[in-house]
Amino acid sequence: MRPLTPAQVETYLDQTGDSIFSSVGAYHIEGLGLNLFEKIDGDFFTILGLPMLPLLAFLRVHTMGLT
Repeated sequence: MRPLTPAQVETYLDQTGDSIFSSVGAYHIEGLGLNLFEKIDGDFFTILGLPMLPLLAFLRVHTMGLT
């Protein structure tokens, strides 16, 4: 995460509303929360909480017989 002042955190919380507190880490990386970060190391979808590309590959093989 990038360094943030208390005022920046307050602005972020005001912009996102109370629903942000239902998210692990209190950010939505796919929305305004992206502004909280300087860089992302690793798979973007893993940060979202679910590694979508590996999951979809698994489902294609195991449920549809596709490769």
